[in-house]
Amino acid sequence: MATFLIAAALLVAATLLVLLRPWRRAAQAARRDDLTARDANTAVYRDQLAEIDRDLAAGTLLPTDHEQARSELQKRLLADAGAAEPAMAPLTSGRGTMIALAIALPVLAAGLYAWRGTPSALVPPAAQHSDVTQQQIEQMLATVVARVEKNPNDSKAWMVLARSYRAMGRLAESANAFEKMGRETLDRDPVLLTEYADVLANLAKGDLQGRPLKLVEQALALDPNHAMALSMSATAAYQRQDFKTAAAQWQQLLPMLPPESDYAKWVVQTLAELRAGGGAASAPVATAARAASPATASAKPAATAAATAVSGRVTLSPALASKVQPGDTVFVFARAVQGPRMPLAVKRGLVSDLPMDFVLDDSTAMSPEFKLSSMAEVRVEVRVSRSGSATPSAGDLIGQGPVVKPGATGVAVQIDQIRP
Repeated sequence: MATFLIAAALLVAATLLVLLRPWRRAAQAARRDDLTARDANTAVYRDQLAEIDRDLAAGTLLPTDHEQARSELQKRLLADAGAAEPAMAPLTSGRGTMIALAIALPVLAAGLYAWRGTPSALVPPAAQHSDVTQQQIEQMLATVVARVEKNPNDSKAWMVLARSYRAMGRLAESANAFEKMGRETLDRDPVLLTEYADVLANLAKGDLQGRPLKLVEQALALDPNHAMALSMSATAAYQRQDFKTAAAQWQQLLPMLPPESDYAKWVVQTLAELRAGGGAASAPVATAARAASPATASAKPAATAAATAVSGRVTLSPALASKVQPGDTVFVFARAVQGPRMPLAVKRGLVSDLPMDFVLDDSTAMSPEFKLSSMAEVRVEVRVSRSGSATPSAGDLIGQGPVVKPGATGVAVQIDQIRP
């Protein structure tokens, strides 16, 4: 936008220089020729007087003739001075015209562009859409819903609905839209297959086994290097303790991840643990203990389960209330204070739910082998995403709670910052 305005200003300035050139020349001529007829006559008389004086000095004119000629010239000069002078037509400088052009041209150019041009093209896309409200989103969705009701075989419209509902956290509606999309469209697109698998896994509280895993396997058959499908397949293998497959797939995925991302760091650490522990032997001690004495594990009282959870309330700073929409997604998660940055447990909600109570425990764990209950200390964090993406991005609203131990209650977390 700034580049366009600078270029436009330079173009207007160049045009003014060309248009005002004749008036600048006229002003210079007016200053040079600002003489009247009387001034010209006076100069002529002065020359004539000088000439008769020279003739007297040279002896070609008698003194009596000199006096007579001088007297006649003075009389004529006095007569001309007393007569009304027909002034020469004044040459105007054109200064007023120059000022009028300098003001009118930029104004007319801006008005013409506003009338016939596209001023909205000067506004960046993000700024154009920053004021989209939840009501407008719902209206757009209603239009697509009406379209699929009119034509239930419109796979593109079902795809838009599936992805829109997924971004908004309306997972059941998203799953229904994916199912109605049609096998011909779904089965040929690894991206759609993994998105559908992600929706079903979230509905199953993170369990990838069964239908989600079959969709992931279909995606990998179409694209063996699909990053999201590889990640989900490795996680599913880890869940069923197939550590060899999990390690191989994470190793294949690692070069595709940003090296400084939290997930890449977690994958590196997990691969190191798997290699050091020799696969299945690297499973946490808590898992081995539960396998050795399942009766003891299942006999835990409810109070013990509560002692491994963290609960509290999330609020939004009034100063940031204008920065969110009711349909924006709220992620509440717990991280280990020491160790990998991968979330231990996650709860999802909407801005419209705020202030929102939360409970984070092992049932909301990202991985069965990486649980909140196994940590000595955790920190609860919150992130608001307009897109609904689980990947952090600039502009997200964030908040951070205190460091607490599993079993803590009444943890207060306020969303009070904007992610740079």
